[in-house]
Amino acid sequence: MATVLGVVGAGNMGSGIAQKMASEGFTVVLVDLDDAKVARGVDSIRKTLAEGVERKIFKPADAEAIQARVIGTTDWERLHEADCVVEAVFEDLRVKQGVFARLSSVCRADALLASNTSSFAVADLASVSKNPERVLGLHYFYHPAKNRLVEVVPTPHTDGSAVKRAWLLQERMGKTPIHSADQPGFVVNRYFVPWLNEAVRLLEDGVADIPTVEAACKAAFGVGMGPFELMNVTGIPIALHAATTLGEAFGPFYAPAPRLRQQVSTGNLWDLTGTPDPARFGEVSDRMWAVVCMVAAALVDQEVGSVEDVDIGARVGLRWPRGPFESMNRMGVTSARDLVATLAHGWGMVVPTILRDHASEGRNFAFRLVRTRIERGIATLTVDRPDAMNALNETVVSQLTRAFRDAAEDPEVRGIVIAGTGKAFIAGADIRFFVDNIERGDMDRIVSFTRAGHDLLHTIDACPKPVVARMHGLALGGGLELALACDRIVATPKAALAFPETGIGIYPGLGGTQRAPRRVGSGLAKWLIYTGQMLSAEEARAIGLVDTVVPFEDLDAAVVEAMRAGKAERPPLSPKHAALEAFFARHAVDDLLTGAPAAEEEPVAKASARVKQKAPIALRLAERLIDLSGSIPLEDGLAEELRHLVEIFSTEDARLGLSTIGKRAPVFAGR
Repeated sequence: MATVLGVVGAGNMGSGIAQKMASEGFTVVLVDLDDAKVARGVDSIRKTLAEGVERKIFKPADAEAIQARVIGTTDWERLHEADCVVEAVFEDLRVKQGVFARLSSVCRADALLASNTSSFAVADLASVSKNPERVLGLHYFYHPAKNRLVEVVPTPHTDGSAVKRAWLLQERMGKTPIHSADQPGFVVNRYFVPWLNEAVRLLEDGVADIPTVEAACKAAFGVGMGPFELMNVTGIPIALHAATTLGEAFGPFYAPAPRLRQQVSTGNLWDLTGTPDPARFGEVSDRMWAVVCMVAAALVDQEVGSVEDVDIGARVGLRWPRGPFESMNRMGVTSARDLVATLAHGWGMVVPTILRDHASEGRNFAFRLVRTRIERGIATLTVDRPDAMNALNETVVSQLTRAFRDAAEDPEVRGIVIAGTGKAFIAGADIRFFVDNIERGDMDRIVSFTRAGHDLLHTIDACPKPVVARMHGLALGGGLELALACDRIVATPKAALAFPETGIGIYPGLGGTQRAPRRVGSGLAKWLIYTGQMLSAEEARAIGLVDTVVPFEDLDAAVVEAMRAGKAERPPLSPKHAALEAFFARHAVDDLLTGAPAAEEEPVAKASARVKQKAPIALRLAERLIDLSGSIPLEDGLAEELRHLVEIFSTEDARLGLSTIGKRAPVFAGR
């Protein structure tokens, strides 16, 4: 049965949440008090979708389908159909409690009840519910149809299974969830609101004027809008309300600056005009960073969120290039401690323990990028780097290797699952790592990283316990190669697979030229690697690259079932795939590059044409390696992949292809 979701409150946030749900294929019941409010919410969605069509984000037919999945109504009884209902009415505690009391009556006993509140304790809302164990916070960020972040906020009474269901639902919606305790400000607003407030204090103290604070913050934090412009865009009264809430909970440091209250009373926006004074940038930067570092460290001390939650929240929700803890590592943890000590002394506060201890021990903050969960004998290893699409870097490979070996050696573990958080399984290796090391001429580090990746995949391949790749979202390059080292691949329809390497000047270097032909045959492996063709999950299953495709809600059950199954037989090929296999098995790369072979079938002709857009050296090396796969043991083929790494990464094609990703299509010269 299809999942139905509900939203109560058809204002800006509620309609945006409903739009996102509908965009991901859910039927959504959008409820408000009267027909006029419902109509405004539905119309708001229509306008936003129209803008998406103009920007070519949606096709007109897709926008119409999304709109059709939103059922606007004043009939609360329609919410009985919903598996999860999100309350998104205005911030009034009694009104929200009234909503939850009513939801307890109209919703099914197994439905999740969630609040999008940013001001109140979720526990206060759960207190009026007949089933507090299924009540939690789902705090979305504006605009919820575009911003991927959501804070998942259980109360002390929320059942663990409800939290897991809510978390998986957010991933299914394409959101990036982070955990937060049920405390004022949750994770992100706990440090973001004081950041806004401190900007006003700088103005109030005469340290700098508005244009100077704006320019200094843009430079120091790498953001497109400074704090005053952000308040103008999101609403200055909202900033005042949020600071007031935090001040009441945590004391004077968090309380709104008098100048902020004054600005709200005028009803005017901040005046951003004027010329910045670079001489004041240093003091502005120091004070703004001191606030962020102190609050971020304090909320980790208080177990509101983790180091990872804080930084993901900044990068995804606020679109900062780096989170507070990564920034403290960059500036030096001791320097961060000193900035915070000065700020804390002025407010009669203390330096948070985590920051004080790391500084005194000379340690950087560490990030846990791989999470392990063991349930009923199955260890699930989840790559948790959602803002980078779970791309493999040195830390991920190291942590995943350690976690996998621990699971493999655990006598209580009978099977291992590898998964990714958010919108991707694993979207390849971290391209920035390769670019940086090519520019430095450090080929040894590239080889070392790739060798560590090979060791990880060999450990997976050789594990006597069943290993399943749980694939949802993108599986590109190294991510697909990792999946191919598993015994079985179970995917959702939203999985998408590709080997994009020859289009960026390199070849698949983590076993793709060896494991792919062993799984689907050399002809189809050449088609995939030469062209970079993106496959849907269903097409990948049709050629045997993926074993099983199931709806997201059945994914975990299918993964468990896959533990008991042997390796799947390769399915019979369709005429299209049989033609592609024969064509690419028959023709050499040099023939394809010169355009000599003619292809009558349209899919084959299109694939042949795509080869000419790829990097010639990478294609020739890929061809040589794939051809070897049919005549030598896997271990020897993998060694050959490693042997040519320096050769391929030293080419101008590799430098050009890797450095232009997301900017422009490279034109390869073959050198």
